[in-house]
Amino acid sequence: MASKNIQSDGIVEQCPDCGREQPHEVSIDILTESDDDQNAEFSREPYRVAECRACGATTKTRMNNA
Repeated sequence: MASKNIQSDGIVEQCPDCGREQPHEVSIDILTESDDDQNAEFSREPYRVAECRACGATTKTRMNNA
């Protein structure tokens, strides 16, 4: 479960690469899922993107599947 860490001003959550709780930069990005240029404009989905401030590992979670 993510929690707000007041001292680091970031989201603290488990990092799969570090193996422990670390501060993360979290954003919601609209990503294109299709490689086909004709359908690319119709295949955009919201993703939650979290980047670990300690090691730089990035995880992307499709919000429609969350």
